[in-house]
Amino acid sequence: MSHLREAPQPETRDAEALDFLSLLQVLWREKLLLCGSVATMVLLGGIYAFLLATPVYRATAVVMLESRESAMLGLNSVLGGLTSGESAVVNTEVEVLRGRTLMARVVDELDLTNDPEFNLALEPPGPIGRLKDMLAGGADPPPSEALIRDNTVTQLLTQTGISNVPQSLVFHITVASTSPEKAARIADTLTRLYINDQLRVRFEATEAATKWLSDQVAILRTEFEAAEREVRAFRNDTNLISAENLEAMDRQQKETRRRIEQMQADLTNLQNHLARIAAASDPAEKSRLIGDDQLRGLASSDPAAWQLRLDQILARMADDQSRLQQQINALIGAEAALSNDINRQSQDLVRLEQLEREAESSRLLHEHFQTRLKETAAQQGINQPDSRILSDAVTPRGPYAPRKALILVAAAVFGAIIGTAIILLRELTTSRIRSARELEALTGQIVLSQIPAVPQKSRQDVISWLGRNPTSAPAEAIRNLRTSVLLTAKGDPPQIIAMTSSIPGEGKTTTALALAQNLTMMGRRVLLIEGDMRMRTIGLYIGNQPGGAADTASVIRGEHSLAQAVLKVEGIADILPGAEGRTNAADLFSSPGFLRLLDEARKRYDIILIDTPPVLVVPDARIIARHADTTVFVVRWDHTPQAQVSDALQQLAQVRVPVAGLVLSQVDPAGMRRYGHGGYYGAYSRDGEGYYSTGPG
Repeated sequence: MSHLREAPQPETRDAEALDFLSLLQVLWREKLLLCGSVATMVLLGGIYAFLLATPVYRATAVVMLESRESAMLGLNSVLGGLTSGESAVVNTEVEVLRGRTLMARVVDELDLTNDPEFNLALEPPGPIGRLKDMLAGGADPPPSEALIRDNTVTQLLTQTGISNVPQSLVFHITVASTSPEKAARIADTLTRLYINDQLRVRFEATEAATKWLSDQVAILRTEFEAAEREVRAFRNDTNLISAENLEAMDRQQKETRRRIEQMQADLTNLQNHLARIAAASDPAEKSRLIGDDQLRGLASSDPAAWQLRLDQILARMADDQSRLQQQINALIGAEAALSNDINRQSQDLVRLEQLEREAESSRLLHEHFQTRLKETAAQQGINQPDSRILSDAVTPRGPYAPRKALILVAAAVFGAIIGTAIILLRELTTSRIRSARELEALTGQIVLSQIPAVPQKSRQDVISWLGRNPTSAPAEAIRNLRTSVLLTAKGDPPQIIAMTSSIPGEGKTTTALALAQNLTMMGRRVLLIEGDMRMRTIGLYIGNQPGGAADTASVIRGEHSLAQAVLKVEGIADILPGAEGRTNAADLFSSPGFLRLLDEARKRYDIILIDTPPVLVVPDARIIARHADTTVFVVRWDHTPQAQVSDALQQLAQVRVPVAGLVLSQVDPAGMRRYGHGGYYGAYSRDGEGYYSTGPG
């Protein structure tokens, strides 16, 4: 199944190959037109390239972008160099080179506003400009200097090209001009101003940075001095101790708090002990609680002494309690005073340290900016541009444009395109008939014969040449026509045959004479009636023949007999010439006399050929053809428009004229082969060349 699907593909390729070959054949057929078109365009291109075009020269300067870092740390945003590998930097520099500001400096330095090449306003107006001025009622007012300068910059931009070498920081600055020296001078000036512009920008940036740093240094110096004064004033206004003493005071505070806690514990113990003594009711118990041996001895022996001793001990213990409380209160007061002193000293110390830090920061910042100011001031003297010139522009020795060889090649190609377009347009729009197939497809009638053109210029030599060359291709084509006319009839062979065409110059008279000659050579009795009384072209073929004043008109009117009017032309046939004068041919052929003429001719001749006028010119052909047994319609090869053939056959069909077929006359065999039909049709086929021969002429 896959093979069946793929079967049409070779046919498609063959059809495409045939179409391509047909196109080549069309171009080869019209090779003179094609060559003429190419030659014309090459000539015009040569005139432009060698005579009219102004030579244009191009000079190129080469610049490289440096990829270094600035030596001034911290100021890269102002003075930093370029960083390699950044496409944005490369694109930026390209736009700087194309900038109108830089181009305007070149215009000013080289005074290009007074150069007619760049200031087009200096050139005299051409024909179109003068015509515009005339239509506008006068010339425009002169432009302002600013507009002239701007237009000059624009023109310079159009003649300047900036290109970056891929994967590099190298730029080519190319300037085109009608003068080689001027092109080199402009390119060098542009590169120099570009380098100077970088220096100017860096110098201005350094100068601005120096001014800004100077202002900042002055401001920071003021702030630093104010901070120092504030530190000194604070030291003078406060009694500060050192951090070590503050730490010792903190340890003292902690010791005081520990003593207070210890003494408060002792006081509590004493108070608890007194409470237990007071709670005891037995002297022995109290004595035991007090722990005094003397008191225990007196408890049982001398109550009075015991009591006295007890009161003394309790009084002493109350004194100890009071003394401890006083000491505790004193320590608490000392601790509070010490805590307040520590807090105040700590706050003062923190404030002092803050002021000292601020003063130190102001000092360091002042010193930093002071250092940067000195570096920036030193940078002003060593500024370097971001680019350097690798190569100055060289004055060109020859023009860049016009490229004469390229122009000539382009003109040749353009001429070939125009010629091909004209040929194809003519081919697509032509309505002439070039093959029997086209004629049969157009009319639906068969083509009886295709008659090559006889290689003779004089009409008198045509028929004699056919007689001398009976085996030539034209003679064989006439013989083929004879056979087709006589054998294609359904019944008896036609006796009266009308020869006609759509317009004059189709070759019907030549065909009628050649057919009459051929039939005569067969031994047939042939009569050729000249039915075209207006043109009367048969006489141009047969020359002056002996005879009377009788003609077709006189025979039809009955003034002469057919035998009296017929001219017996040797080697051709009997010919009845047309009438001279202003005879109304249509009325004459519509009369009964014409029928009597045909009846008499039928009795005396085997074949009667009638050379009628063209169908589309006069109505005579339709009238005559109605009385003929058949009609042969002649079409001239590559000459007769298709519409005229169709119209003529339609007019014949309207009056029911039987048409035996068509004849394609005056065929050019070489032309047929150029059109791609020479391999298929007999009289001018390459395969049939061996069957035809031409005598010495």
